[in-house]
Amino acid sequence: MKETDTMRNVLLGLCPYIGKIPASVMAMTKQNGQSKPMTLQPGSFTSSTQSGKAPVVPPKGSSIPQISGGIRFGDDWKKCLLLPPKDTRVRTTDVTATKGNEFEDYCLKRELLMGIFEMGWEKPSPIQEESIPIALSGRDILARAKNGTGKSGAYLIPLLERIDLKKDYVQAIVLVPTRELALQVSQISINMSKHLGGVKVMATTGGTNLRDDIMRLDEIVHVIIATPGRILDLLRKGVAKVDKAQMIVMDEADKLLSQDFVVLVEDIISFLPKNRQVLLYSATFPISVQKFMTKHLQKPYEINLMDELTLKGITQYYAYVTERQKVHCLNTLFSRLQINQSIIFCNSTQRVELLAKKITQLGYSCFYIHAKMMQEYRNRVFHDFRNGLCRNLVCTDLFTRGIDIQAVNVVINFDFPKNAETYLHRIGRSGRYGHLGLAINLITAEDRFNLKGIEDQLITDIKPIPSSIDKSLYVAEERSRRTLEVQL
Repeated sequence: MKETDTMRNVLLGLCPYIGKIPASVMAMTKQNGQSKPMTLQPGSFTSSTQSGKAPVVPPKGSSIPQISGGIRFGDDWKKCLLLPPKDTRVRTTDVTATKGNEFEDYCLKRELLMGIFEMGWEKPSPIQEESIPIALSGRDILARAKNGTGKSGAYLIPLLERIDLKKDYVQAIVLVPTRELALQVSQISINMSKHLGGVKVMATTGGTNLRDDIMRLDEIVHVIIATPGRILDLLRKGVAKVDKAQMIVMDEADKLLSQDFVVLVEDIISFLPKNRQVLLYSATFPISVQKFMTKHLQKPYEINLMDELTLKGITQYYAYVTERQKVHCLNTLFSRLQINQSIIFCNSTQRVELLAKKITQLGYSCFYIHAKMMQEYRNRVFHDFRNGLCRNLVCTDLFTRGIDIQAVNVVINFDFPKNAETYLHRIGRSGRYGHLGLAINLITAEDRFNLKGIEDQLITDIKPIPSSIDKSLYVAEERSRRTLEVQL
């Protein structure tokens, strides 16, 4: 093959409008005559590219260079990107107080940068600035940052950058505490790596057919994103081979190293090589994490961006009610607040189902989710709520860990949590990535001492709910207009 032909083929892979449709992004299913995205199921893995697909056709009116031979020297590769609409909402210093770095500063592969920008990520957040260069160097990390400030990107970007496609074995493991978080992280990984040319990402969790996972591991897998119980089953059966894995990430590390999971995590670590890299990320780090760090991490680089525990963009209120008044109070909130989407927390699965039924009877759209539901239904609820098919979701603490749904601007604690850690993770479902959010707590006489204790532990202020709540505190459009008026 001539040198010019070789160069032309290389350049053809640089533009997402030339070549093959990424199966992870373009897979569609017909329903009621309309095309809708397919739901990613646990245990599935998706390649960044697959053969036999039709070429992508640029949309009308796009600024994509219409060049028959791919990108030519001198062309701006960023013009070829399928960027989402620009997010013009006001953001707090939780994500804007950066050193001014750009993603290009980290010498990442161009194909990875293309995936990052097409995710809508314009510049690294503080946790990403601190974490990415250290992770790329191969050093262990103990990172503490607030919920919703970009921790997933902080470890997925260096993880994907270090994947070697010439090696056909598992190179990285990401452990997460819940099945929903595993699906979310795997989808981010697939979307971000779609231009890398063959990164295979596999999500595996409990509640799915183990035989399916065993069959999929017969093929090439580079990254496994898993809950601890399922990956340990695969390791013990000798199906998942991780003896050459160079990296293990623990997202929501405090939960993974709690009594519920720590024994499983210790067993998983024993299957990894001695020289693996360990990355721990969480908003809170109890003593259990310190013990694990001393035992398994080698001179870890410690990152602590928690000058305060709660997100700056979340305004917190409490309403003092009796148990009988809770539903009436919730109905009043629904009628008065401008809710994009809301998550409503209860302390038991039985109360979740009863409340969801009551909300539906009041005439509001409502889904519910809890750990005792069949996994198939959990996947469907998570997918549909994430895609905006319903405004309100009632759930247990299953949904407090890492779940990132940008449209959620109101969190309601129908039942007040028992401890500060749970409270922190619950309210962190709103105000994601520096945006504005509202947390409202329904407090009974039994909860009043707990409320004071959580305020003291988190060093935060939970105020009595006013008769009228300023929309600029939690509705992005209102805040943007007001800011613009001030600037003018």
